[in-house]
Amino acid sequence: MYTVSQISKITLEGREFFIKRDETIDPYLSGNKYRKLYILLQTPKNTFTKVISYGGTQSNAMLALAAICKSKKWEFVYYTKTISPIIKAQEYGNYYEALSLGMHIVELDNDLYKEYISGLRLNLDELTLLIDQGGADRRAKEGLEVLAEELRVQFKEEEFSNIKAIATPSGTGTTALYLALSLPEYTIYTIPCIGNVGYLKEQMQALHSIPKNLIILDPKKKYHFAKLYDEFFDIYEKLKESGVEFDLLYAPSMWLSLLENTRESVLYIHSGGLSGNRSMLERYKHKN
Repeated sequence: MYTVSQISKITLEGREFFIKRDETIDPYLSGNKYRKLYILLQTPKNTFTKVISYGGTQSNAMLALAAICKSKKWEFVYYTKTISPIIKAQEYGNYYEALSLGMHIVELDNDLYKEYISGLRLNLDELTLLIDQGGADRRAKEGLEVLAEELRVQFKEEEFSNIKAIATPSGTGTTALYLALSLPEYTIYTIPCIGNVGYLKEQMQALHSIPKNLIILDPKKKYHFAKLYDEFFDIYEKLKESGVEFDLLYAPSMWLSLLENTRESVLYIHSGGLSGNRSMLERYKHKN
């Protein structure tokens, strides 16, 4: 599967922004997960029999890996901390969808989680692949290089020739890092959605030194991942009214930072993750 996503324009608070519509690529494998896991899509079925990963119970990467493994007929084993009864009871969301695609879940006691995860690599055989949390893997470089070439071609069109910067929010920072390395002629903006700027830099530097064209914006307010914030819901609603729906976990903080810190023409890489919005909207509904 290979799909070139289109570029749309929106107006937000009187400014024009461009959107690389990566969320339209595939219902399960879209946005930055399509880019980071691109090399797995190109991998022959007989290369592996099992894929192992770990992380949160509503992870977009978890769902994307489940979809790939189902298509390749690979066993998919996912390790996570103790799952709440509420998530287990839901018949929607990433956890529910990933289970329906054949994911095998292993719950670990919260106190033992880090130690167990650190030992996953010790006994891997040649037919088992370990993908780190969020798809943070050096193999992601290939998919981001493909994205960079797509953008170079699209930016040759007169309509997009004035774009000076590209933005994408970060969990582990893998997408932003490899995109910046692949497009040194453009400024790449990102923000830490999990932890702070220091944590994000550590995650990136584990993969590669951080290039000068990668600008990490520091949000004015400290946000805790997956918590509910009125300003996040407000910007989500404004963006939806502009014609494009974004996720409620990563996108709001990135958009707030872009409005506060940038003036130039910016293209936003849509990270996907819309499958998690239903559960987030339910939480906002109960909060309000």
